[in-house]
Amino acid sequence: MSADTDSTSDADRPGMPLLPGTLPDALRAELIAFRRDMHMHPELGNQEFRTTAAIKTRLEKAGLRPQVLKLGTGLICDIGTWDGVRPRLALRADIDGLPIPDMKTGCAYRSTVPDRAHACGHDVHTSVVLGAGLVLAGMDRAGTLPHPVRLIFQPAEEVLPGGATDAIAAGVLDGVGRIIGVHCDPRVDAGRIGLRHGPITSACDRLDISLDGPGGHTARPHLTTDLVIAAAKVATEVPALVARRVDARSGLALTWGRIESGHACNVIPQHAELSGTVRCLDLQSWRLAPDLVHAAIDEVAGLYRAKTEITYVRGVPPVVNDPQVTKLLRDAMTARRGAASVQDTEQSLGGEDFSWYLEHVPGAMARLGVRRPGERTVRDLHQGDFDVDESSIAVGVELFTAAAILDT
Repeated sequence: MSADTDSTSDADRPGMPLLPGTLPDALRAELIAFRRDMHMHPELGNQEFRTTAAIKTRLEKAGLRPQVLKLGTGLICDIGTWDGVRPRLALRADIDGLPIPDMKTGCAYRSTVPDRAHACGHDVHTSVVLGAGLVLAGMDRAGTLPHPVRLIFQPAEEVLPGGATDAIAAGVLDGVGRIIGVHCDPRVDAGRIGLRHGPITSACDRLDISLDGPGGHTARPHLTTDLVIAAAKVATEVPALVARRVDARSGLALTWGRIESGHACNVIPQHAELSGTVRCLDLQSWRLAPDLVHAAIDEVAGLYRAKTEITYVRGVPPVVNDPQVTKLLRDAMTARRGAASVQDTEQSLGGEDFSWYLEHVPGAMARLGVRRPGERTVRDLHQGDFDVDESSIAVGVELFTAAAILDT
């Protein structure tokens, strides 16, 4: 998709407060070019060496002193002088891509790496935080930045339980009092954001199951463990059973993404595997989920004499937006583009490791609209044809710079 050339800012809107920190046209074009270069060179979690180097080089060019995380990828960069008392506001971006092929045809900035794509918008998130940092650095040089800010470029968001846990252990939240982030939303028009008080995403865990039995001939299933039937029963009955053991309002959902067993039509296999995700809307049910899922699998598999091996990988809790930080984002967007540019949004069943930061400091995540206004096709996340209206980058930059200015 091509970039929106509209450079309208809050200064051009009658009745809007005049805030510094808008995006110059030259930087707008540079950020689109940066995003396209990143889009062409996606790197998986904890392998983002090229991406980290590109961010570091651009920040250093602006006279800043970014620090690569001891993890080897990802970095932080502080802007403004910290007095050691008033906590910083952190702006967070995730920098990793996905292990899926880029299916966009006729796109000049299509991924050049086989089976790798920025199909979740992390290239946009990175460009937004980079652009906000460059604008805020200019304000700091001019003596107009009211408070210090930290940029966090986090690796491995797509790797459960999320790179945020390693980043936090590496000290990215030291001296941080509040944190904000955005996530691309292909259901929201570019030029707008979606906000919600309280939970805005769900918890997400990973589940892998192995079922085993002696195997045998399909002519004599009564003499063995019919693993195909056992796997089918686990696939269909366990999600329903789990859902009946929690409050329906918790939204606890077990969904399979892979089931595999057997090699021949007349042989009952000795092994079957299932993989899926467990998603949940509230923290209490999320904490109960592992025990509930284990018990349900053992009950159903036991009816068919299948031996089970269960690997339950804790993922991420829900992102629960802090009311005051959510208000800060609403006020910032309203100051830039008016109250109509902010819409209420529903809680998503998607997972986001931004939630781990909120276990330590208050914060909020906004949904950044990336759909070209009037476009009917929704290019969904984690699909090979995902793309964005690149005018959303400028919107995100000006949202974050306004939030940094209005933060009190």
